[in-house]
Amino acid sequence: MALNRWSESILIAELNDEPAFSEDMELLMREVDEPESSPDIIVDLRGVCRLNSSNLAQLLRLRKKIAARGRRLRMCSVNDQVWSVLLVTGLDGVFDFTDDVSTSLASLQIDG
Repeated sequence: MALNRWSESILIAELNDEPAFSEDMELLMREVDEPESSPDIIVDLRGVCRLNSSNLAQLLRLRKKIAARGRRLRMCSVNDQVWSVLLVTGLDGVFDFTDDVSTSLASLQIDG
């Protein structure tokens, strides 16, 4: 996974398929847990072709931690197979989605 600090207030995480997905999420959660770190997060799912229930649980935990800190989460670059899982589980209404990283950055900067 690539963690790119776009600015002091925005972190971009590029996730990959399992088994890397779980490892990537653990690293991202550690970054979010850092006391001095409280960025908005963009999760780039371009490298993810499928999600399982464990992956969904990890994303929900991430969302909860970020929201508890008053920060925002954007997910982007979702392929059709992943999108169908999110639709079936009803998570399409839980997360905020954009088309790509650039649109996510713009939406965070406009909303901020």
